[in-house]
Amino acid sequence: MEDAGLRTWVDKMGNVHGRVEGENADAEALLIGSHLDTVVDAGMFDGSLGIISAISALKVMHMTGKMEKLKRPVEVIAFSDEEGVRFQTTFLGSAAIAGALPATTLNISDKRGVTIAEVIKENSLGVSEESLSQLKYDPTSVWRYVEVHIEQGPVLERVGFPLGVVKGIAGQTRLKVTVRGSQGHAGTVPMSMRRDPMAAAAELILVLESLCKNPEEYLTYDGQCSDNSVKSLSSSLVCTVGEISTWPSASNVTYTVDIRAMDDTGREAVIYELSKRMYQICDKRSVSCLIERKHDAGAVICDSELSAQLKSAAYSALKKMEGDIQDEVPTLMSGAGHDAMAMSRLTKVTSLLSLYASRWECYLCDVVEA
Repeated sequence: MEDAGLRTWVDKMGNVHGRVEGENADAEALLIGSHLDTVVDAGMFDGSLGIISAISALKVMHMTGKMEKLKRPVEVIAFSDEEGVRFQTTFLGSAAIAGALPATTLNISDKRGVTIAEVIKENSLGVSEESLSQLKYDPTSVWRYVEVHIEQGPVLERVGFPLGVVKGIAGQTRLKVTVRGSQGHAGTVPMSMRRDPMAAAAELILVLESLCKNPEEYLTYDGQCSDNSVKSLSSSLVCTVGEISTWPSASNVTYTVDIRAMDDTGREAVIYELSKRMYQICDKRSVSCLIERKHDAGAVICDSELSAQLKSAAYSALKKMEGDIQDEVPTLMSGAGHDAMAMSRLTKVTSLLSLYASRWECYLCDVVEA
């Protein structure tokens, strides 16, 4: 960031900032950012692409003398923790800046019992419940937020386009499901008397898959959603099961559920229907079920005006690099959550997805100048 001519600092949540004031330091700032972390065994470009690209774009502008002519300040933010892998709570860095991070979050602990506050203190950052509120940006000082991200999906590759503009980011709910049964001898407990939580969990998982593949068969039947809502839900709804663990041996089974959709009302209807059917299955199998909501994030609709500018800038960059472009830059939904979800609490947001990682500085130069 310093090599790109930016003034830098690290805040008390570990977010790394780099800022240039441009011609008018008092104007509202354009924020460009993404996250430094990623999930276990994930792609190395993940959120870091959005950070490096923005820095590269500003460095080019700095070297060519264009950066000082920016009409408003531009700030690049490398957020400290978006994924929530260690503490199972997402958007730590961006939510703090957006003023959407509850102070109680600092008391959340990892699997070893170490809290977020303790980790921050170990790294000499020292945020407290009192100072957390000071991290929030004044909404009147921010113009917009733009995030660049790897697509993390097959759509751009399928349509043969390296770039896509995001129309919205799917809302997300994470559940933790615990199924409790009882242990019994493999040879002496009759099938009619077994309370096998693993078999129950297998059936529960299949119900989740069936519901999410065919929501119209479940939701319209019970009158929870209109036909139009279900049709809209069907185009964006995705569900999956993550980590599964058994303890001890097979008396308890715990697994995680991830449900995403652009329609928040529809997502709630899916969760209601899923929970109802899960409890029915557990009762039938004489096991107990505990369903805990561990994370909720509402869907975010990107700002249409800003997205149009981004789309135009992306098209210009592609045309410059590729020559004649016959098709429009695709507009697509982002099923992956980004820091833009938290930042939407602070300002209007949009996002640009990329199929390729190595060419971002060229695209971002056009975006920043626009």
